[in-house]
Amino acid sequence: MSSIELTPSQKTILQELINLFRDSESAVKGEEIAAEVDRNPGTIRNQMQSLKALQLVEGVPGPKGGYKPTATAYDALKIQEMDQPADVPLMHEGEAVEGANVQEIDLTSVHHPELCRAEVTLQGSIADFGEGHTVVVGPTPLSKLLIEGTVEGKDDTNNSLILTIDDMVAPADEKSPED
Repeated sequence: MSSIELTPSQKTILQELINLFRDSESAVKGEEIAAEVDRNPGTIRNQMQSLKALQLVEGVPGPKGGYKPTATAYDALKIQEMDQPADVPLMHEGEAVEGANVQEIDLTSVHHPELCRAEVTLQGSIADFGEGHTVVVGPTPLSKLLIEGTVEGKDDTNNSLILTIDDMVAPADEKSPED
């Protein structure tokens, strides 16, 4: 199976469709996607035609109709729909974020601790996160890593937040005396 090359715009639209579909578990209207990605509904409809041709989206007719992502859509975006994703809690401005799931934490500049940043990829919408907001990620299931940071930017294409790390805590492992 060849990998499908999507334009940034198609990626953003497909990602948003998946987010909205995950929240509602029913077909998503083009207007809803348009509102989330700040494009006009006509543009979304045109993009959906090309995504349908790539078999990433199926159209659902009728009043409750709209669009649904196909299994191929998840592959195309490299989102593995896990039955039981490991729950990595996320706090936003001191409030637990329901339904957001941290998919990946990428520490971008470990070699320059004074510039330490993390890119946190989420399942779920990142629309409510703004620059300067405080975010706490974790603890992660295995290493119990906890990251406190400030939102520095967002990457809508990858559905990720760019954080400046203010504090990072990994509880000491009692079994390793070499530290």
